[in-house]
Amino acid sequence: MTHLQAGLSPETLEKARLELNENPDTLHQDIQEVRDMVITRPDIGFLRTDDAFILRFLRARKFHHFEAFRLLAQYFEYRQQNLDMFKSFKATDPGIKQALKDGFPGGLANLDHYGRKILVLFAANWDQSRYTLVDILRAILLSLEAMIEDPELQVNGFVLIIDWSNFTFKQASKLTPSMLRLAIEGLQDSFPARFGGIHFVNQPWYIHALYTVIRPFLKEKTRKRIFLHGNNLNSLHQLIHPEILPSEFGGMLPPYDMGTWARTLLDHEYDDDSEYNVDSYSMPVKDVEKELSPKSMKRSQSVVDPTILKRMDKNEEENMQPLLSLD
Repeated sequence: MTHLQAGLSPETLEKARLELNENPDTLHQDIQEVRDMVITRPDIGFLRTDDAFILRFLRARKFHHFEAFRLLAQYFEYRQQNLDMFKSFKATDPGIKQALKDGFPGGLANLDHYGRKILVLFAANWDQSRYTLVDILRAILLSLEAMIEDPELQVNGFVLIIDWSNFTFKQASKLTPSMLRLAIEGLQDSFPARFGGIHFVNQPWYIHALYTVIRPFLKEKTRKRIFLHGNNLNSLHQLIHPEILPSEFGGMLPPYDMGTWARTLLDHEYDDDSEYNVDSYSMPVKDVEKELSPKSMKRSQSVVDPTILKRMDKNEEENMQPLLSLD
């Protein structure tokens, strides 16, 4: 075992070997092979190429060197193309702070039975008067940056549960194709995290319709890990044990405290409520509102095709089972 694997338990070391093809005897060579590819992309500013940083990309792509490098390049390219998103990229930034305090994201104390960190989002908590959807995305990315420092999570990964209870149609109308594209590119295509499951619960019909629209733009691996449970929490419990879930998800634990993860990131600054309103803080992300490029979602001129909405049964989600099982 090299010093780069020092933070891993024996069980996780074995998992890394079996599932990710991680070999301590060739670890430094693997890292160097990825680093050597940096010169092939002079258009990108690779701000970090140290061993520990590159290793997380190798783990995210099961030690396929070229795929790991492509993810590394996309990580920095995404930041170059969306510079405004990463200005003041810290927990005390007003928009990020407000999103964090409303539980975007939250993190459960217990890991699941695969050792994965469980992130939770309560969609209806979004206060449109105080922060934007871009702020929520920034808060999620910042949180993942902090969490991915843990080598155990680099190997074991994450699970995401999104509760859509009381999420209004008006709120959903803000989920524009360009905003969704920004989130997909940032989370699916440009970040070295392994997501073992993405669970929708209590989703209204219009969220299911929205998912129908974006599904073609998700990678097959991502689609296979998305579950639409509707009001059927029993199907959620088949994949995540209720013993580690809060009561909002039919679990045995007390209701989730939305400020749990925010307090971890903000520490003593959590209670510093400086005067803030959305008008005093503008996030001019130019790429978010421009016309979509052919390589993304140009075909989608609105969030949901009206013909799709007409076909949706408003009660469909109540009986929705997971679409596909995990690998």
